[in-house]
Amino acid sequence: MSAAPNQVPENRQPLVDFSNTEIAFSHLSDRELKRTAWLFGMMNKPWMVRYGTKLALWAIENNLPFAERIVKNTVFRQFVGGTTLLDCQRNIDHLAAYNVLTVLDYGVEGKETELDFNYTMNENLRAIDFASRSKHIPLISTKVTGLARFGLLERIQSATTLTREELNEYRNVLKRIDAICYHAAQKGVSVFIDAEESWIQDSIDHLVWLMMKRYNRERVVVYNTFQMYRNDRLQFLIESYDRSRQAGFLFGAKLVRGAYMDKERQRAQEYGYKDPINPDKNTTDDHYNTGVRFCLDHIQHVALCNASHNAESALLQAELMEKKGIPRNHPHTMFSQLFGMSDIVTFNLAKAGFRVSKYVPYAQVREVIPYLIRRAQENTSVTGDAGRELALIQKELRRRGL
Repeated sequence: MSAAPNQVPENRQPLVDFSNTEIAFSHLSDRELKRTAWLFGMMNKPWMVRYGTKLALWAIENNLPFAERIVKNTVFRQFVGGTTLLDCQRNIDHLAAYNVLTVLDYGVEGKETELDFNYTMNENLRAIDFASRSKHIPLISTKVTGLARFGLLERIQSATTLTREELNEYRNVLKRIDAICYHAAQKGVSVFIDAEESWIQDSIDHLVWLMMKRYNRERVVVYNTFQMYRNDRLQFLIESYDRSRQAGFLFGAKLVRGAYMDKERQRAQEYGYKDPINPDKNTTDDHYNTGVRFCLDHIQHVALCNASHNAESALLQAELMEKKGIPRNHPHTMFSQLFGMSDIVTFNLAKAGFRVSKYVPYAQVREVIPYLIRRAQENTSVTGDAGRELALIQKELRRRGL
């Protein structure tokens, strides 16, 4: 990827200095910084993550004494806001003190029953009520697979004729999603709907389209999520915007690079269809940054969330906003990173006055284990994330003389 976004005239400092660890970690005490360094040090060892995650999952499933306490005091504390909405309040307030907003996410997934789906819907409704009482929580995030059976979404996408029972099941899915979006619209809150695997994403896109068309008339209530590591998503982003203009509603776009690359490529090879993932990282970076440019070019009708941990993409958006005269706190712009990760991006953006948030999941420890395992796995040295985080934390420890 070109380094052009980092090139600024010699007489002008960059809008955001993503090397400033003093700002990035000012929210952490010396003790907290040391604990974070230890945790990322552990996650920088692939063998530790591989065996540790399996052991933790086994220990919790078998109700071993102290298993939940160990998880709660390590990876849970780092990556999860709390066990309940009220339990998250301390972290929400702490982020707000540094001008960082919160996106609430009920972190339970992988359920299969109508009872579980209705519980998740009600938890989302409670999160919207909770958010509506705080100026620091403009959004919640939800996954359609928390509200619908994966197999049903797969059957719909494959154009299989649904049975009477499945049609009734799908009507219930529509009711749940509509209830969440309607409640958000009434309460002045917005909703991110996450992207998922490509073989159910068309089903999700259709549901999100219905909700955007219904609720994005006066403001952006509903956002779709675009995984830009897919080779068709840039075109789909542009087409989705064009369709929204023709239908006369505002368009919400959350851009991410993507989270299912290995699974996607493995399935494409197994079933013999074209790999949906870009051939290399440079192509993904180019698609992502082109998507950012496109959304900013149409900011009057598009609300953009740049949900990336990539500093170059963040700096690109910051400098384009400055060039176009878009206010740093424009309600149609936001940056977002995961809670417990990429503080170098989040807190430096916030210090510079940009509208930035942390994606804060919450749930009971045993319910959020799948989420925590993904966070640990993506932070191994295979991806380099843990190494980068650890190097920045160690730099700040040296700066503090610790």
